[in-house]
Amino acid sequence: MSVRVRFAPSPTGKLHVGSARTALFNWLFARHEQGTFILRIEDTDQKRSNPEFLKDIYASLEFLGIKADEGPLFQSQRMAVYQEHAQRLLKEGKAVQRDGAVMFPVSPQQVTFKDLLRGDITVDTTLFENLVLMKSDGTPTYNFACVVDDALMKISHVIRGDDHIANTPKQVVLYRAMDFPLPVFAHIPLIVGADRARLSKRFGATSVDEYRQVGYLPDAFFNYLALLGWAPGGNREMVPPSEIIQLFDLTRVRKAAAQFDQRKLDWLNSQYIKQTPPAKLAELLAERLIAKGLLPTSYDRTWLTRVAAVVQDRMRVLEDIEEEHVFFFQDPPEYQAEAVAQHVRRDGVAAHLLALRERLSGLANFETATVEEATRAFVAEQGLQPKELIHPIRVAVTGRAVSPPLFETMSIIGKEKVLRRLEYAGTQLVAG
Repeated sequence: MSVRVRFAPSPTGKLHVGSARTALFNWLFARHEQGTFILRIEDTDQKRSNPEFLKDIYASLEFLGIKADEGPLFQSQRMAVYQEHAQRLLKEGKAVQRDGAVMFPVSPQQVTFKDLLRGDITVDTTLFENLVLMKSDGTPTYNFACVVDDALMKISHVIRGDDHIANTPKQVVLYRAMDFPLPVFAHIPLIVGADRARLSKRFGATSVDEYRQVGYLPDAFFNYLALLGWAPGGNREMVPPSEIIQLFDLTRVRKAAAQFDQRKLDWLNSQYIKQTPPAKLAELLAERLIAKGLLPTSYDRTWLTRVAAVVQDRMRVLEDIEEEHVFFFQDPPEYQAEAVAQHVRRDGVAAHLLALRERLSGLANFETATVEEATRAFVAEQGLQPKELIHPIRVAVTGRAVSPPLFETMSIIGKEKVLRRLEYAGTQLVAG
């Protein structure tokens, strides 16, 4: 059997994590089976459909590297198809017209369908009412349009969230009424938050775009979503997309709900950042920094690569560059109050910082080793323990109690800026 799957979002909101994982599982299954992945846009609700949300769907799928083999196909452009099949059911006496709508009377029966993950599922049709096929305004209902499209598009496997299990027996009834072959159904478990309740905004129900904006890397987010409810075997956490495609097995998807673990996602993303070549990471950071006005468009690539190399082991997301490490690009916009009180506003510190400034101003070059040698020599001459001045220097230069290696940081920031910050700390910061 030729594998054909589809992802069918509605452009009534941004693509969120749960829908993205559904798209990913469909795409992975198609790639693994050398099948076809179809993108279908379910936009029959024209009042709620929004072109901006459609753009977001495209951008989010592109971010994850999910490319459609066919589509996008729009339900709003297929109204005549739904009307045709509704008329066919009316002519065959299987449907009736009532108050301008087309209804499908459901006879009492036991409907059984096979789910790839859960086995046979049987539902008594007395549990649901007669089905509306076409509304009085001429638009199809979700279940009717879904069946018609899946059948005509020759969808072989319907892979969707288990919140659709209630829809499946209704659709099975329609498949049989229209003499369409049944696809294979696979209802994957929903994603829950840390509280084990259905995913909410508090526990990760944000859009894919929000994760992209914050600076999660595409491969890291792909990796995390793929392992959210499925595992390739073993205890591996980092699995590249090409290997996930090779190993993906739909029958290994767990039946229990998958818990969205924000800390695990953060850890995984940090590992991908660590493994990114500094020059490539610099390119990713440059895009953000230029947009924030922190970096000129004609920036020094070699310099920014040095920044990337020194910060990448400390980054959780790309946004950290403008939050935690902004001191590389501008004087500290604020200083950590506790760090200033503990390390800078102490007797003698101001004089030491200003004296060190004079010592460093005479350096012919500002390489890491030169800065370190000069600073440590100055500390020894003053009869100080290194920590007595190293900590104040760090706060003066970065505004923070913790930073990347201090002397390398100073070298990267540059002589002129370091001297200016030491002077500010020694004259202004110490006084409050």
